[in-house]
Amino acid sequence: MLVSIDGGSAMPPYEQIVCGVVDAVREGTLIAGTKLPTVRALAGELRISPNTVARAYRELEAKGLIETHGRLGTFVAPGADPVRGRAESAATEFVAQLTGLGYGAAEIRSLVEAALRGTDGSSGGGEAADRHDDREDEQGADIGERGA
Repeated sequence: MLVSIDGGSAMPPYEQIVCGVVDAVREGTLIAGTKLPTVRALAGELRISPNTVARAYRELEAKGLIETHGRLGTFVAPGADPVRGRAESAATEFVAQLTGLGYGAAEIRSLVEAALRGTDGSSGGGEAADRHDDREDEQGADIGERGA
């Protein structure tokens, strides 16, 4: 789930969505190029009004954190670091392409590690592979480098 809403919070739901997305971007859970759910889909998932989600998306867009590309959807915008943003976008596109070819997360990770071994000459997959956490969260999603 992208974000969750605490019905008992004094913070309005749209602000909770904004804060949740901002936190996910800062933590690296959401990276540049990641497609966000549609307004209606997120509203249905959170069981709130689509107007509330639309307001949150407008605020996030005004902050430069997301970009809407018409019928293509809403995406996490490249960050303040343009090089990092390009790298995140490239990674997102790469994963989308391989997923479209039928590869799973473990297979994609293996391909990336093999590519890293080929570019840096090491046999261990490089520093990035050493930092990866192979655990999964409650829904079975890979938590990667997020930690516990």
